[in-house]
Amino acid sequence: MRPVLEEAREKLAELVAAGNLGEEEVQVSVGTLTTYEAIGAPQRRDYPLLEGREVLVEARFRGCAGQAFTDRPHDYTGSLNAILGLDLNISESRAVFIAALNAVMAHLGRASGTRHCRNEEPEVCAAEIARYLKDGSEGARVGLIGLQPAILESLVATFGAANVGCTDLNTNNIGQSRYGAEIWDGRTRTGELIAWADRLLVTSSSLVNNTFDAIREEAAARSKRLVVFGVTGAGVTALLGMERVCFQAH
Repeated sequence: MRPVLEEAREKLAELVAAGNLGEEEVQVSVGTLTTYEAIGAPQRRDYPLLEGREVLVEARFRGCAGQAFTDRPHDYTGSLNAILGLDLNISESRAVFIAALNAVMAHLGRASGTRHCRNEEPEVCAAEIARYLKDGSEGARVGLIGLQPAILESLVATFGAANVGCTDLNTNNIGQSRYGAEIWDGRTRTGELIAWADRLLVTSSSLVNNTFDAIREEAAARSKRLVVFGVTGAGVTALLGMERVCFQAH
């Protein structure tokens, strides 16, 4: 498989060319948001965004916003042509590119939910995701790649702890039991989780931290259903026709 961001860049370039957007001096600014600007004031305080491990950057294009999670925030202003030419081997550039892609896709009406949900909406979304994945099935095993506590709690409540597995890259989480599910090391055990699960729920932050391609290839090789969650993946999944859930995003 080709790297997913290279596929997305090619398709975005086609849209930019078709609309003559790249030839204009269109500025896309990406700036770091405060946690209140990003997520509001939810009652539960265990979201990664509130713990400071990741932040949201926001791009604005013709009045539309696109966001992306990153642990390496970077301010940037430039034309769409310049953004299309960014080196996507660099983490900071991936975050800028994806946020800008989300903003452009929102402007074109090609993607929705490009801004993070706020206040109590993340918990509402988590329950909706669990119901969506269950879809009338009993006994299905779900693999969550990238710990999001509200989602994990809802998955365990819906499927049972024995039927939910989770991997994460944060060493503070690895080996911990959350809601009855053990958190495995995402660097060494994601392949094991993919083999075990019937369906996979993957954080779209993996697009920025450069782990998504390997997950996607392993899931495809094993014919496993892969569902992406989060605002970061809004534009990429829309461009490439991938399944995404983000029920309360704006």
